[in-house]
Amino acid sequence: MGQLLGMWRNTRMVVLTAICAALYAAILIPFKIVPIIPGVSELRPANAVPVVCAFLFGPAAAWGAALGNLIAEFFGGLGPGDLFGCLANFCYGLVPYLVWDACTDASPVPRTAAGWLGLLAVIALASMLCATVVGWGIHWLGFHPFTLSATLVFGQNLIVAGVLGPLLLRVLYPRVRGARLLYRDVLGPPPRPTRARAALGVGLLVVGTLAAFAAGQAIAASPWRPPWAPWHTPSGAREVGIGLLPFLAMAAAGLAAL
Repeated sequence: MGQLLGMWRNTRMVVLTAICAALYAAILIPFKIVPIIPGVSELRPANAVPVVCAFLFGPAAAWGAALGNLIAEFFGGLGPGDLFGCLANFCYGLVPYLVWDACTDASPVPRTAAGWLGLLAVIALASMLCATVVGWGIHWLGFHPFTLSATLVFGQNLIVAGVLGPLLLRVLYPRVRGARLLYRDVLGPPPRPTRARAALGVGLLVVGTLAAFAAGQAIAASPWRPPWAPWHTPSGAREVGIGLLPFLAMAAAGLAAL
């Protein structure tokens, strides 16, 4: 996680951040005319970009995904929900490489069934955390229910990144590695957490993400109200806003441990 701030002292990482942001925005913007939920989501074939860039450029992908999403939102109309969109996309570009590095030294170009399953599991985790942050913010602001926005974002992310991500990595990863532009080459090998710390970080991240997503669905559908969110609003906005905080804090603690 220390590389997230330290990378700004490295010119090549700053350039890679700009490239990630520009590529993401350039693919997002043309599809602004194909909204699925106006003001929340549109057709997004670009959703594979943050995941692929994460495995290639590490922390540059997290910043690039957040900035690229913000640039694209200028063309669809900025609103308060875009702050949560930036945070969600930051997580979307952050989770893949942190979790992968914590779990394995192998390249993210799978050659076995176990490798494919591991890659898809990491993509699914990143997709769910991104969707949860978006759904949490959108529902808290009173725009759209978590059940709609989070489910849609998760499905889009998982399908697009799950299908295109491995294919693009198979083509791009060897070439970027050959050019010595992988984030490990640019920044040096990242400090590896101990096995215990890696297990704790991944565990907190997985449990926090799954619990937050499930809690958001349960609160928005009204069968459950968390005892630490005693408000009763017609839309469930405060219940979702406050109710998901402990689980999202758990996921954030997991990322910090990695």
